[in-house]
Amino acid sequence: MGQITVEKNVSGIQGLCVITPAVHGDNRGYFMETYSQRDMEDAGININFVQDNQSMSTKGVLRGLHFQKNFPQTKLVRAIKGSVFDVAVDLRKNSETYGKWYGIELSEENKKQFLIPKGFAHGFLVLTDTAEFCYKCDDFYHPNDEGGLAWNDPEIGIEWPMLQGRYNGTASGKGYTVDGTPLNLSDKDQKWVGIKDTFKF
Repeated sequence: MGQITVEKNVSGIQGLCVITPAVHGDNRGYFMETYSQRDMEDAGININFVQDNQSMSTKGVLRGLHFQKNFPQTKLVRAIKGSVFDVAVDLRKNSETYGKWYGIELSEENKKQFLIPKGFAHGFLVLTDTAEFCYKCDDFYHPNDEGGLAWNDPEIGIEWPMLQGRYNGTASGKGYTVDGTPLNLSDKDQKWVGIKDTFKF
């Protein structure tokens, strides 16, 4: 018996999937299968994951938007503590939805998972005091292979929840807040440029 429900091609973007596991709870707590290769294959998803990653971040942290240049990865992501707004941007050159984004709240309460295929930029914003974030990848980490896009590129137009501030023409987080908490980005993530300047076909 399958333990997941899969919504495929969310927002009309080919390959993006939202996966909701079956949660079995009683007065002791709950149990769920967080990953089953059999259930994924039954849903038509055939991926060989080779690495699991986990991060912890505090409220207002925004990580992204990141992509791999030469060794693209499929990712299966979820929040195991707290809540994040997770975003994928289609960067596949010949895709009908190139440049389109989709975002979803992933939380310890809803237990949803987000499957992001190769060829997407990815990022997330932490909405709670802390958040722990897990993801599976189908390729190993390759140093110096990471690329990025400005998280606030108006050409993409991501609508980050709880975010307040005014775009100043750069990816700087200065002046932005998340529910009153200053936006927190790495130095690297404040230097990315927009999609048009990153990809000149």
